[in-house]
Amino acid sequence: MAEHDPIGKIGGRRLTIEEVVSIANGKTPVALSADPAWRARIERGADFLRRHLLQGATVYGVNTGYGDSCVVDVPMELVEVLPLQLLRYHGCGMGQRLTDAQTLAVIAARLNSLAYGFSGVRHVLLERLADLINHRVLPRIPSEGSVAASGDLTPLSYVAAALVGERDVRFRDGLCDARSVWTTLGYTPLTLARLY
Repeated sequence: MAEHDPIGKIGGRRLTIEEVVSIANGKTPVALSADPAWRARIERGADFLRRHLLQGATVYGVNTGYGDSCVVDVPMELVEVLPLQLLRYHGCGMGQRLTDAQTLAVIAARLNSLAYGFSGVRHVLLERLADLINHRVLPRIPSEGSVAASGDLTPLSYVAAALVGERDVRFRDGLCDARSVWTTLGYTPLTLARLY
């Protein structure tokens, strides 16, 4: 971390565990880097993915199925629907909900991971993840029931659901419909895998 990087700055740098704890405890807001080189890297990744898909290239998990179903092609007209169906499918967790601090740590870790610029995500996705943290729009993530080798598909399906305006979230000390929270904040829910 460079000496001049403020705590909570996301993009082009690593977060320390101390910074994640500070974010999780609500002591530190996050801000996306204003560095033009970092922003260009994020845009290049999204453009690369978009170009490949529009050229008919096969991209695992974007226009194919997952796991053993990777040989199943997803038609272009269904590419935007695929991640939405996936987050609904994996939204089957059980057990106690993560605490607010645990939820914020999950979001901060995912935001930091995606901000390296290797995932082909759009900048707006990073902005909305930062908004979840800064506005304390907290998905209600169950503590049990995760699947996959990484173990994070079920928890992250709840984060993704909040981004697209589905399920309830904790907001301003109450439970609210995620879509209405985005309206309150002046945003529209995300469309995942948007190609235009």
